[in-house]
Amino acid sequence: MFIFKKILKIVLSILLVLLVVVGGYFAYVFISYHRIGDMELEPTKLTADPISVSQEYTILSYNIGFGAYEPDYGFFMDGGTESRAWSKERLEANLAKIKAFVEGRGDDICLLQEVDIDSTRTYGVDERAYFEFAGKASVFAQNYDSPYLFYPIFCPHGASESGILTLSSFPVTSAQRVELPIESGLRKLLDLDRCYSKSRVPASDGKELVLYNFHLSAYTSDGTIATEQLKLILDDIDAEYAKGNYCVAGGDFNKDILGDSSVYFGKSEIEYSWAQPIPEGTFNGRSARLVAPLDTASPVPSCRNADGPYKPGQYVLTIDGFLVTPNVTVVASEVIDTGFAYSDHNPVSMTFILGA
Repeated sequence: MFIFKKILKIVLSILLVLLVVVGGYFAYVFISYHRIGDMELEPTKLTADPISVSQEYTILSYNIGFGAYEPDYGFFMDGGTESRAWSKERLEANLAKIKAFVEGRGDDICLLQEVDIDSTRTYGVDERAYFEFAGKASVFAQNYDSPYLFYPIFCPHGASESGILTLSSFPVTSAQRVELPIESGLRKLLDLDRCYSKSRVPASDGKELVLYNFHLSAYTSDGTIATEQLKLILDDIDAEYAKGNYCVAGGDFNKDILGDSSVYFGKSEIEYSWAQPIPEGTFNGRSARLVAPLDTASPVPSCRNADGPYKPGQYVLTIDGFLVTPNVTVVASEVIDTGFAYSDHNPVSMTFILGA
């Protein structure tokens, strides 16, 4: 009996310690949770001429997947097994390749998403340093600052500080971080914080080109939050267009912007609820129109689901694209086929002219 009581006491003590540890962790997560909010951003200085009206320019939008998504990478929240980049060395080598690709293209404007600045998953590497090129004004908006996620148990995802980076060959006179709505309750811990950045570029006719960079929510219950986020961006664009400004937005919609990508890329083994089409009527009465890059003769998807290494038959679709106002002429748009060599996204580009 004495031995039984001793064993029971030990077991209860262990359970109590576990309860305190788990309870303390959840308390830490909820106490640490915060939203960053709206704020003014500080663009880097650039001495250059305003962007010209009636001249062709190119813009690139690229979700770099925090530099971790090599072709053999699968992310735990997408059904894969990995929670961090394979290693710091492989991360930095992959970032160098992304940098060479982006810088080598020489686009006039670049919109990058999932750029980490101090995250466990990327070993504390400040990825901005790879992309703040000479001859480009830069604007960084922190998208989220999440507490330490102790999952998966044997290799926790950890804490994440990540954001969106705008690069411009033209001066940026001012910029803002604008908060977007997210899900409530426990799901907000998975949805993280969300925002878009808004950068003002002077145009040669005295107006402004307003650039929007965004990365809408993915890990939500039914996809409606990303639609609400999109509507707020459209509201902002309506207001700027009413002032006579040119508006160009680009980023990761986390929506099937082709409506049904399987028409172009075929049915996949598994389909996921987050990849919904943009609801009908979203653009009714709006200033902006959607530019979904697609070559119907040789279609290329902009995203793969990272449930494991990239392979034929994996779920692919196009979720990256642009929004433009009627006073911006779109000459061409395309998904650039990198074969998902550096990210779970392929970059998308658009050639445009300021002027209807």
